Amino acid sequence: MSGRFAPSPTGPLHLGNLRTATIAWLSARAAGRGFLVRMEDLDVRQANPAVAAGQLADLAALGLDWDGSVVRQSERFARYDEAIARLAAQDLVYECFCTRREIALEIESSASAPHAPPGAYPGTCRDLTGREREQRRAAGRPPALRLRTDGRSIAFVDAVHGAWSGAVDDVVLRRNDGVPAYNLAVVVDDARQGVTEVVRGDDLLPSTPRQILLQRLLGYPQPEYVHVPLVVGDDGERLAKRHGAVTLGDLSTAGIAPSQVMAWIARSLGLATRNEMAQGLATSELLSRFDRSSLPRVPWTYRSRDIGG
Repeated sequence: MSGRFAPSPTGPLHLGNLRTATIAWLSARAAGRGFLVRMEDLDVRQANPAVAAGQLADLAALGLDWDGSVVRQSERFARYDEAIARLAAQDLVYECFCTRREIALEIESSASAPHAPPGAYPGTCRDLTGREREQRRAAGRPPALRLRTDGRSIAFVDAVHGAWSGAVDDVVLRRNDGVPAYNLAVVVDDARQGVTEVVRGDDLLPSTPRQILLQRLLGYPQPEYVHVPLVVGDDGERLAKRHGAVTLGDLSTAGIAPSQVMAWIARSLGLATRNEMAQGLATSELLSRFDRSSLPRVPWTYRSRDIGG
């Protein structure tokens, strides 16, 4: 039984990422569970080993430890291929020759299914004949692989947002460049690593029905989901570089210690007083204060003046 944090090594972790990592760590450790870190570096062209090392250093600087070695998805393609083969054996996989632009135009011209995830695939290639597929291959269009779902709806209970349901579109399993898709990889890895609790940002809530369906089709157990609200800037938008000093490196340059960053995170979760924000807190001090049922239900607004005093 374990929780996990699984960043993509494409840029430094910002305060929103670090806050989510802290919640995941606290939730696992406070319950006596293991805690894992996984690098979601499927796209080796975008993933950067130096960035990955920096992310791990930031987690360690905040006092977030993990069990075992860090798993890297770029080293696990054979496991994902095996899962796709199992789905194909159930006649649940088909080739999709659509470009992103074609899919976008098709979505614009058709009504979306109720409760479908954003950008839901409209099924353009689902029922192509064998001849039509051959013609597209002959034209030099490499196919992606999609899951045949027939728009079924999946319901689940999230620990923060409560009852949630959504229709599942024909999600990509493997991109047309041969790279396994995120939704498949995360399902395979969570099952293989024994992850029983998934704590992540609630921007991923609409993807969860897709992942639960894949878990069921592959015979995997369903972890408990905890989707936490994001950190936003003064403008109400998701935290980003434009909001100023938002990484541990930025804040260190400004004279803010990791313990003060942790105190800010704790304050955003209702686990610290304003006075403690100036003094700083050790992550271990928060274990006895943490109560998952009391996690905030709304986004937290970041104001740089709040850190350190």
